[in-house]
Amino acid sequence: MPMLTLEGAIGTTVVYSSAGLLGPDQSLIATRPFHSPHHTISTAGLVGGGSFSRPGEVSLTHHGVLFLDELPEFNRKTLEVLRQPLETDEITISRAMSSVMFPAAIMLVGAMNLCPCGFNGDPGKECHCTPRQIQNYISRISDPLLDRIDIHVEVPNVQYRDLVSDSTCESSEEIRERVTKARNVQLNWMVCLYLDSQLFVW
Repeated sequence: MPMLTLEGAIGTTVVYSSAGLLGPDQSLIATRPFHSPHHTISTAGLVGGGSFSRPGEVSLTHHGVLFLDELPEFNRKTLEVLRQPLETDEITISRAMSSVMFPAAIMLVGAMNLCPCGFNGDPGKECHCTPRQIQNYISRISDPLLDRIDIHVEVPNVQYRDLVSDSTCESSEEIRERVTKARNVQLNWMVCLYLDSQLFVW
């Protein structure tokens, strides 16, 4: 991902400060946060809450990446609360006496198997799951949540020889440079559209 801007760093730092997670010598969070909570996490732990409405993992990942491994293993009701932040970049915690809004502009990355045993589609091992078991497993993630995930990629099993091979590949720094250039093009295009609309209104 592109480097965190000063505005983004301040926004992320504010969230960590409100949660009391800033170190004594830490005044600014300058890197994008990455969080990977376990699938047993509670709804309050993921989105925030409690007696004093503390931010949860979603808000603590503001301007960063929230990685949910074994996505279908998460509680379905817990996953459903992700629909709001994925759509509005914020999460609202409502209690009897108050309502608190936390920022939550996140990139959600989820990983899952195609069946309970994990061998569905694997050319080297046979899957013994029934079609009903596979359907029940996949249906743990609701369609409205899947609709908010823009990119779905099926990743084949990577062989050990490929992991340890000496073949060179594109470095993370090179990928970041390409992503940054693409983001800049997108931002410039949006600025041009905004200026054109202002001229038209004027």
